[in-house]
Parts: sequence; structure tokens; C-alpha cells
Amino acid sequence: QVQLVESGGDTVQSGGSLRLSCVASGFRRDSYAIGWFRQAPGKEREGLSAISSVDGGTYYSDSAEGRFTTSRDAAKNTVYLQMNNLQPNDTAIYYCSARYKPSTQVVVSPKVVLYDYWGRGTQVTVLP
Repeated sequence: QVQLVESGGDTVQSGGSLRLSCVASGFRRDSYAIGWFRQAPGKEREGLSAISSVDGGTYYSDSAEGRFTTSRDAAKNTVYLQMNNLQPNDTAIYYCSARYKPSTQVVVSPKVVLYDYWGRGTQVTVLP
């Protein structure tokens, strides 16, 4: 069973940075994508980024492009989301998620409906 555990959420001042971690385990196939999502109070869950387990290829949504970077450490079974220049509207619960994909398929725009496995989330709060 795939298990995902997020950590690293915190309260920071506007302009600050955080690095979130997602420890992912239990995969039965080698080819999968790890996505990062967030959900603010009263809003729908929003996809931020995706990274491929095969080649480390990435995809970023418009919300994440330029400020957020996703990376992986295969030896630690961990995927990261580095977030810079955080603003109050980045306040949300951040989730990592996973889906299996064909090994030849590139990562695509992270959409909730595509992902089958979810962590419990980690809270990020950005103060003005």
C-alpha cells in the first residue's frame, strides 16, 4: 500500500521560505508521479507541481512556476517542495499525492482526479 507522509509546514512571515518533505513508500511499480497540491479554507484543492520517479522530470502550475521547486532524493524515498517568497495567499494545507504512470509518459499538469494516493497534509501559514 502506498503511503505518503508530509512534513515541514510552519508559520512564516511574508517573503519567507519553507521546504516541505514527502516520504513516499509502498510502490509496487517503479514508474509513478508525485504531485504537490494545496487547499486553502473555502477553496478547491489546487495542483502545484509533479515530478516523475523515472527521470525526475517536472511540471509546474502557473501558481507555482518561478517560486516553488520540486525535487527528489531517491535514496531517501523523499520528494521536496521548496517554496520561496511566500505570501499570505499561500496559506493552505499542503498535500503530496501519488499516481502510477507508464514509464514513457511525461509528467503532466497535476489534477486531483489523476491522483490515487494522498497524504494527510501539512499546514503552511504565511503572516502579512
